[in-house]
Amino acid sequence: MKYGIRTYFYFLIAAFSCLNSGNLFAQQRDAQLYKGNKLYGQGKYKEAADLYEQSLKKKKSTEAIYNLGNALYQQKNYEAAVKKYQESQKLSSNKQLRSASNHNIGNTYFEQKKWDAAIGYFKEALRQNPNSADSRYNLAYAMAMKKKEEQQKQNQQNKDQQKDQQNKDQQNKDQQNKDQQNKDQQNKDQQKPNEPKPDNQPENQDEQGDPKKQNEQKQDQKPQPMPSKLSKAQADQILNALNQEEKKLKEKKEKGKGQAVRLEKDW
Repeated sequence: MKYGIRTYFYFLIAAFSCLNSGNLFAQQRDAQLYKGNKLYGQGKYKEAADLYEQSLKKKKSTEAIYNLGNALYQQKNYEAAVKKYQESQKLSSNKQLRSASNHNIGNTYFEQKKWDAAIGYFKEALRQNPNSADSRYNLAYAMAMKKKEEQQKQNQQNKDQQKDQQNKDQQNKDQQNKDQQNKDQQNKDQQKPNEPKPDNQPENQDEQGDPKKQNEQKQDQKPQPMPSKLSKAQADQILNALNQEEKKLKEKKEKGKGQAVRLEKDW
């Protein structure tokens, strides 16, 4: 079941004066107020408000001001309605009217969800009329709505804080994983053996760009023997063959020294 606020919308109706030449003006004014109330009862709030304003142009009256406030309230023109309710209080010391005005001002703030202002005016209405069940009901209703809104805000705040904490936890977890990966990579790098540098590569990379030092390095370099791909037996066999060949050449040379050279005559 849906509950709503209770509003005072009774009319203040001035009594009609007797028809005579002395107070014809008052009768015309009251007639406009009467027609305005009739249109208000038909739900024609804008037309009713126009008649109330016409009545007020001729003479201000508490009745027309208060009822105009009601017509403006029904059109949801809350700011203008509040001004008319407050104006009607200044023109009257009637406690019932002042209580009704404060009650309806409280309703305008209730409709705008301004709970503190609404609660204040409902309390003021009860000071003027402690027996008003409607003002007591609306006061309790406004206080309940304020508590509900505060609870909703608190719940939303808790959700936001929880979400922020989850984001922080995730960021910390991601950072820890990243740090662990970096640490594991460093450990892998330290476990790799040092790769030997080529013999002709300088220790200092800066020396590579210096032509003078490069020339000195080339001069200092000595030819390195190529590693042998022969086995020891093969090497000995080749060496023996070379020794035999050398021995044959030597014997041949010795024989050539002991023979006379025969000269042929060229004449």
